[in-house]
Amino acid sequence: MELLITGSTGFVGRNLLLRVSQDARWRRIVLPVRDPAKLRAQLEGEGIVEDERLLICRVTGDFWELPGGVTPDLVIHAAGLLFGRRKEDYFRTNVEGSLRLAAQLPRTARVIVISSLAAGGPTPHDAEARGMHHADRPVSLYGSSKLTMERELRNRLGSRLLILRPPMVLGPRDAATLPLFKMAAGAIRIKPGFKAKHYSWIDVEELCGAILAAALVAPDNWEKHGPFYLGSVGTITDAELIATAAQVIGSRGMTLALPQFAIHLASLLIDAIPSWRAAAPSLGRDRVREILPSRWVSDGKPFAEHFGWKSTKNLRQTLTETAEWLKGQGKI
Repeated sequence: MELLITGSTGFVGRNLLLRVSQDARWRRIVLPVRDPAKLRAQLEGEGIVEDERLLICRVTGDFWELPGGVTPDLVIHAAGLLFGRRKEDYFRTNVEGSLRLAAQLPRTARVIVISSLAAGGPTPHDAEARGMHHADRPVSLYGSSKLTMERELRNRLGSRLLILRPPMVLGPRDAATLPLFKMAAGAIRIKPGFKAKHYSWIDVEELCGAILAAALVAPDNWEKHGPFYLGSVGTITDAELIATAAQVIGSRGMTLALPQFAIHLASLLIDAIPSWRAAAPSLGRDRVREILPSRWVSDGKPFAEHFGWKSTKNLRQTLTETAEWLKGQGKI
């Protein structure tokens, strides 16, 4: 089978590429990227120097002009803009770029899109977990762009499309968790809001396993299903996330809860100062809209039952592996 992966220099796509590169079922793996040199350096850092199955090709912006002869049986679309300042930025990449990619694909290609829980929105107030039957109510521009992308691709691809909505993804090769560990290493740690916030989450290796579990089933099992939510067993709180990060790096300190309006004001400053925005993109004004709700819990049981998948890792295991990777990169 021929596989095409977008976003292979990013967090999920990079982990997915390492996973499929060890699987002989894929006769060719097509990797369209904006920066081929970056991808080759990453592969070399992982000990993958030469693999004749890998076809690395350059794309310009969000236009996805694929080389001739590329006819993937399966596409895993993991690329997208996570942090932006304007609605136009999110929609240009996540919606228009995805549609341009779809237009390049053969009519026989099946497509798995890695969307986000943000496309559905926080857990409804009258529910323990957001399920497939709940109406979508994104609270951020990012989430709105992902939801629009899903709907437009569904119109374009029909039953050839499978949409997966993971919650918070944690694990090695995620540079975005660096601020978490730096904060955990300090004497004072900041928690937004006075009440506990509850989250679903998933380990990145288990997410890759879930994606491939869905990829390798018979095509008719996709029809009229999804979007599917994913998640590890159990939920976590914001305080638990901070405390566990501190434990795995051997740090002791105090967690200080700040009122939510202070977090909102801080996001305005971060958006206004480029160096701060680059250092903490997840605290920009748009993404802080996702920090304020108190419950981002989703029901991953339908996916697990439909595709015969289950999670086994706990938060401490995942954060330990993440910290070890960051230490190996000289970041903490």
